[in-house]
Amino acid sequence: MTESGIEIKPVYSTHDTKPEMPGEFPFTRGATADMYRGKLWTMRQYAGFSTAEESNKRYKYLLGQGTTGLSVAFDLPTQIGYDSDHELSEGEVGKAGVAIDSLRDMEVLFDGIPLDSITTSMTINSTASILLALYIALAKKQGADLKKISGTIQNDLLKEYAARGTYIYPPKASMRIITDIFEFCAKEVPKWNTISISGYHIREAGSTAVQELAFTLANGKAYVKAAIEKGLDINVFGKRLSFFFNAHNNLFQEVAKFRAARRMWAKMMKELGATDPKAMMLRFHTQTGGSTLTAQQPTNNIVRVTLQALSAVLGGTQSLHTNGYDEALTLPTEEAARIALRSQQIIAHESGVVDAVDPLAGSFFIESITDELEAKAWEYINKIDSMGGAVQAIESGFMQNEIAAASYAYQRSVQDGTRIIVGVNKFEMEEPPFDKHLVIDDSIRALQIAKINKLKADRNSEKVKQCLADIETAAKGNSNLMPFIIEAVENYCTLGEVADAMRRVFGEYK
Repeated sequence: MTESGIEIKPVYSTHDTKPEMPGEFPFTRGATADMYRGKLWTMRQYAGFSTAEESNKRYKYLLGQGTTGLSVAFDLPTQIGYDSDHELSEGEVGKAGVAIDSLRDMEVLFDGIPLDSITTSMTINSTASILLALYIALAKKQGADLKKISGTIQNDLLKEYAARGTYIYPPKASMRIITDIFEFCAKEVPKWNTISISGYHIREAGSTAVQELAFTLANGKAYVKAAIEKGLDINVFGKRLSFFFNAHNNLFQEVAKFRAARRMWAKMMKELGATDPKAMMLRFHTQTGGSTLTAQQPTNNIVRVTLQALSAVLGGTQSLHTNGYDEALTLPTEEAARIALRSQQIIAHESGVVDAVDPLAGSFFIESITDELEAKAWEYINKIDSMGGAVQAIESGFMQNEIAAASYAYQRSVQDGTRIIVGVNKFEMEEPPFDKHLVIDDSIRALQIAKINKLKADRNSEKVKQCLADIETAAKGNSNLMPFIIEAVENYCTLGEVADAMRRVFGEYK
């Protein structure tokens, strides 16, 4: 009920729109019938920097401020399978995220945080199998029931080849590892979301909303077909697929994009053989647009992030991260992270937009652009299908070229002033230097190297050699890799050692 005494109905419908209801195929109007009237989205804050000790402090701070799920950022060496002592790790340890070299780091990262009482999202791709193994090993040490732990690994390699670049192995090997994870989790960790098919980085690379929608769903289709070819049941693994979308500044376009995504995925999964409605249901996490943040007048970003978060909520997201206003200049400070979280909380508890399910449904504008986005996205998907699918579209450079052309057009429009960015090409002002930087010292690498050296001195080196040899043997054959990776990390093999064992078999993608 509003402050004026107006009772809010759960669902609003009009006679001149399609007779769709939330929670029913094709889920245009929402994944569940009651949406946020039943349960709010999970409020995550993406965080990770420096050492496991420092990141653990940030997680506990965020949980104390009302975060309802953790989202872990890993540094670049961790993302591409190098330990902190590798020569290519120099200058990058702990910078873009937290450095995780072994189970000992993982133990510290989640110290005092029981894994069976929190959901954790890990933004990790090439080394997703290893980080999942570390998480499972830690959960076992905590005594958690693996059937009950829940969370998500991004585990989306196709978008890495197309847009982001933190890949290790060739596409065929990457698809094998991904489907091994699908198979293992379906049996052993059934509540775990085995992939977060990501449009976020496609959009960050400069794509349009249509391209983000089309390329993400095309990649999703490729994963589903690979899993089916492996003999997996679409009605089982389909329920554990999730998506990760970007939210940009055009409020209504973004709302329409999220609604179109649900409808398109439901149709796609049905065509691929799904019969269980839950396997056709698109569930997604949203992050506000990092590339939209400006270094000029950075407090303007608070407004941008709020509008973007609002679009995600109006579009029916299941999980949301809001960026810190200072992230064009630095890793988010504690103050910026708190303001970002408060933005979600104000939308949830003060705005009233959560009172009705799909409150914009029936708007001529929203319904029209939902249809238009869908039609344009299908054109792209049909073209990709004619090439043989997403893998072939990436290998031929099609997706990359389309994204590059869109990015160039966008930048030209900013430079010639046809697209206004407040504080950048209009309404500029003189500003004092920004002085709230969160600085990660290069001495972090020395700390991590000392930890690695102590770890190697303490562990059973013969057992380590055997575990790594077992991974190589499994990689050469058809055995599921996950049990071997879990045994390796439980015996304190490092992340880099496990990644290298697979490098020796699969090679590296150039």
